[in-house]
Amino acid sequence: MALNTSDIAGRGALSLSPRFLRAVIRTAITVAVTFVGLLFVTFIIGRVMPIDPVLAVVGDKASEEIYQAARKAMGLDQPLYVQFLYYLRDVFQGDLGMSLLTSRPVSEDIARVFPATLELATIATLFGVVFGIPMGVVAAVNQGRWPDQLVRVLGLFGYSMPVFWLGLIGLLVFYGVLGWVGGPGRLDIFYEDMIPSVTGVILIDSLIAGDFEIFSNALSHIILPASVLGYYSIAYISRMTRSFMLEQLSQEYITTARVKGISETQVIWRHALGNVMVPLITVIALSYAQLLEGSVLTETVFAWPGLGFYITTALLSADMNAVLGGTIVVGAVFVGLNLLSDLLYRLVDPRAR
Repeated sequence: MALNTSDIAGRGALSLSPRFLRAVIRTAITVAVTFVGLLFVTFIIGRVMPIDPVLAVVGDKASEEIYQAARKAMGLDQPLYVQFLYYLRDVFQGDLGMSLLTSRPVSEDIARVFPATLELATIATLFGVVFGIPMGVVAAVNQGRWPDQLVRVLGLFGYSMPVFWLGLIGLLVFYGVLGWVGGPGRLDIFYEDMIPSVTGVILIDSLIAGDFEIFSNALSHIILPASVLGYYSIAYISRMTRSFMLEQLSQEYITTARVKGISETQVIWRHALGNVMVPLITVIALSYAQLLEGSVLTETVFAWPGLGFYITTALLSADMNAVLGGTIVVGAVFVGLNLLSDLLYRLVDPRAR
């Protein structure tokens, strides 16, 4: 009896469904356990820090009765495991507490400042990808020669130079002396609050509003901090690309492709780089996550009102709800980007499926 092609396809899809569901369940469990572990760490940090959250609320001149009432209202009289369960409940409901510095919910503060960090880190990562990958390829192809040495020296400077020093020098030269870029902040004061905030990303919001003058002004402000932050990304991605390419260029399939008469350009940029792109996805995702987390000094130097600047200000003001809330967001970004890189890895490399 002949079988219908659609029946075979349907049976194949059904046979794959249990495997797919198991993979989805395993991934969901891994992400959930990782996130709960992150919350446990932040909870413990909040309890061992030498800062009394009750005194931060009521003040050090409050009476003992007021202090104990506030402590009970905050649930701090309960056992630690009960406090942790309350903490989990609040976080999963989106409640990260109230900021002592701004007197607003921490979740609202983070929703306001995170787009600025996202904008800065995204452009910095684009710099890293656009410049870092070609630099790594050129260094690997010219191993031991001057292009390789130049790329390695530039990468070494990227790792060695303090971000705050590079940022201050950049402001002095390109803003103070040459006037090529905008100064600290995301916009000139004149342009602030002149366009509606749709995404929180000024470059996108100005395009949505059709205001190219504000777009140009925002671009002039972000180009320098993104370049300073992106220098680290360029150094990291170029070094990893060079390492991956050297490994691929020594493989037998590269020799076979050259023997067959395939042009050197295709051998390098299509065959070798094509195989390198699989591990590079993880490298780029981790670089992006590190820039989202590690932009504290850059945001401080350039007065960039992002998450890093917010956490730093909160830490100096002993605003632990804001510090821990920002830490949770950064950790969630790490988990999310690792999950995304794993999914992209499976899409690019059929062997990983």
